[in-house]
Amino acid sequence: LLSQVKPPCSFTPQETEYLTNRIQNGGTEVVEAKAGAGSATLSMAYAAVKFADVCLRGLRGDAGIVECAFIASQVTELPFFASKVRLGRTGAEEIYQLGPLNEYERIGLEKAKKELALSIQKGISFIRK
Repeated sequence: LLSQVKPPCSFTPQETEYLTNRIQNGGTEVVEAKAGAGSATLSMAYAAVKFADVCLRGLRGDAGIVECAFIASQVTELPFFASKVRLGRTGAEEIYQLGPLNEYERIGLEKAKKELALSIQKGISFIRK
């Protein structure tokens, strides 16, 4: 959410749309830049090791571990959602709300929730098989 970056920044509507598109499609851009000869696996590997590290630090009892995670929550009406969580010895000890969204982000969230609901249902169906 660009409206919540720290330190705070302001963007024109055009900049917001441009940056959002680049962020959302970064993996595709890497594949296209490699002309189909590879994928964005290093980005995924880095994200995985970073998340594993913060989980282990939380389980060890380190204080102030906040990271984004896709977990069961009540942040939205969906049963699962990605948001900031405070990690600790028992896992996700606090789930943070999204905070104030601008109009562009509210519209994007509503669109995303429709697709996310289908993906969640697909995942739940897969687990139940």
